[in-house]
Amino acid sequence: MDPALAARLKHDGAGLLTAVVQDASDLRVLMVGWMDDEALRRTLTTGRATYWSRSRGEYWRKGDTSGHVQFVRSVALDCDGDTLLVQVDQVGAACHRGTDTCFDGGDLDSVVLTEKERSL
Repeated sequence: MDPALAARLKHDGAGLLTAVVQDASDLRVLMVGWMDDEALRRTLTTGRATYWSRSRGEYWRKGDTSGHVQFVRSVALDCDGDTLLVQVDQVGAACHRGTDTCFDGGDLDSVVLTEKERSL
């Protein structure tokens, strides 16, 4: 990995970066995954999204078992250096439950604040 890029990365205590995955065509957020330096290197060099599975303790390339492949269009680093935005061309479902996005569980109830409450 380019040393200048590596110097900008700020990993969590487990050596991971949050990867927010977005559909490159309609900009929907599809899922959130985790990458360490090796997963990021694999993603950048192969053009296929690779993540670190915290539950299984191993790398997984999206689509190798499900056929629901993510072809990477771009990867951007946020201003704090701790989150990646991965734009992909998604083939098939993005979520392990078989849905297009992991964010289809409905909106959480929101609290509407009055102007006075917002100023506190």
